Amino acid sequence: MPVDAFDRVQLDGTGIDRITEAEVVAVVRDALAHGRGGRILTPNVDILRRAQRDDECRRHLADADLIVADGMPLVWASRLSGSPLPERVAGSSLIHSLSAGLGLDGRSIYVLGGVPATDDSTPDGATRAADKLLAAYPGLRLAGTACPPFGFDRDPLAYGDFCAKVVDARPDLVFVGLGYPKQERMITRLRAGLPQAWFLGCGAAVNFVAGDIERAPRWMQRTGLEWAHRLGTEPRRLAGRYLRHDAPYALRLLAQAPAQRARSRSYLPE
Repeated sequence: MPVDAFDRVQLDGTGIDRITEAEVVAVVRDALAHGRGGRILTPNVDILRRAQRDDECRRHLADADLIVADGMPLVWASRLSGSPLPERVAGSSLIHSLSAGLGLDGRSIYVLGGVPATDDSTPDGATRAADKLLAAYPGLRLAGTACPPFGFDRDPLAYGDFCAKVVDARPDLVFVGLGYPKQERMITRLRAGLPQAWFLGCGAAVNFVAGDIERAPRWMQRTGLEWAHRLGTEPRRLAGRYLRHDAPYALRLLAQAPAQRARSRSYLPE
């Protein structure tokens, strides 16, 4: 199943692949079998908003081989615009489904991110997340883990050491859970050294798998309320972004979608 087999839905100038989670896994497995690497980007409302004014964000989107909708407002907007996306495809779900798929092929993952260890007796978040993935998905192999400390990206030597460690491990798939845009910047750098690997910037997914942060119940994920659960668990970090910036943008995106549908109909031949 080739990457270009899926068309893209345009949402406020950003193309989102019309693809299901199961199809993402099939694309990655097929590409790896043929020696092709790639990059999955999972824009949510915040990234879609940033793309309107941020050149770096647009470069990351342009470099992605698959762009999937990690947010129910994006799915709702696509339906209102008349070009429906099939489902939400969250990075927090893909870390599991991709691990399961790669396990079937005996392939390897590298887990980067998570909460640093507080003492020598406790493994860091990346290690605990990797252990849980390997226990859950038979056949999956571990190429390595890394849990960079806060601020490591401001030290060129430390940053280079972490990147070299990942490249030297030669993984098939790298989960980078550093939050946006740190994770996308690192993926851009790593791709040059690992052209045959796949990359997923998965935000808090490493913390979810490790058990350091509780993910929202499934009914909240399905109904578009996962943001409310995240806000409740990390209010200090997320309140400003969610309430001041993302919520107004999401409402505008939904309000504009029917007009896009009307414009599309006006171009249809009579």
